[in-house]
Amino acid sequence: MSPEESYQRCTELARSHYENFPVGKLVPASLQPHVHAVYAFSRVADDLADEGYADPRLRPEEAPAALSQDERLQKLRDYRDTLDRSLREGRAEGEYAWIFCALLDTIQKLDLPPQLFHDLLSAFEQDIVKRRYDDFAQVLDYCTRSANPIGRLVLLLHGYRDTELHLLSDHICTGLQLANFWQDVSVDLGKDRIYLPLEDLERFKVSEKSLFAGQTNQDFRDLLRFQTERTWDFFHRGKSLSRHLSTKLAWEIRMTWLGGTTILKKIEAQNYDTLSRRPKLSKWDMLFLLVRSFVTS
Repeated sequence: MSPEESYQRCTELARSHYENFPVGKLVPASLQPHVHAVYAFSRVADDLADEGYADPRLRPEEAPAALSQDERLQKLRDYRDTLDRSLREGRAEGEYAWIFCALLDTIQKLDLPPQLFHDLLSAFEQDIVKRRYDDFAQVLDYCTRSANPIGRLVLLLHGYRDTELHLLSDHICTGLQLANFWQDVSVDLGKDRIYLPLEDLERFKVSEKSLFAGQTNQDFRDLLRFQTERTWDFFHRGKSLSRHLSTKLAWEIRMTWLGGTTILKKIEAQNYDTLSRRPKLSKWDMLFLLVRSFVTS
């Protein structure tokens, strides 16, 4: 497969898969294929980690056939091996050649550090084997590998290699990941995952049993308020990033920042109940955020 064909497949995936934000829409046309290659790599790896989960809230006869933990791990390890082999041999072969042919070209042309891609795969593998987090430090460690590499890759794709800018990006990406956790509490329960730190569950007297039962009481609301407030701090720390970037990238970063903080506001607006209703951005929200991203800094 040629790099051109591979890029086209990655672009098709990026444009067809549901996301809160259109991938690569505001970047220069010359960079869009590279953004789509990175996106395709991450999207497929994420899907492999989540493939075939059985919702623990369903009775066995209601649950679809699920892959075992070992089967999901093996799929991801094969995926990682394909990445390593492509980097080592300078060419891509096998089931995912349609991704790695483009990704290898992007890594070589834009001098991207392979470690960032390995960090992402490490986080996806962790999602398979680790479903509870003892404390917030463990959650943040996960964010450094699941979210922060994406922000750094976006900056690197645009030629920004300044350490201070990367740290600002880390704050925003961590905030986005945390906001997604609190937004998706009920969704993650369907995969038997709880990102709410166990020490905080104990502190606010919220049991796992009550979470799986979908019980929203004042204890749960207080727990979500606590998590939401600490997440705001990350967004505030990273807010200045867009001021240091070129116009189009600044727009995209501002829109991303606004999208994440809008999710936090929606959580607040529904009185921190994300068990019975998942807050999400509507098309009108997206239009409003796009306008705000153009007029604010």
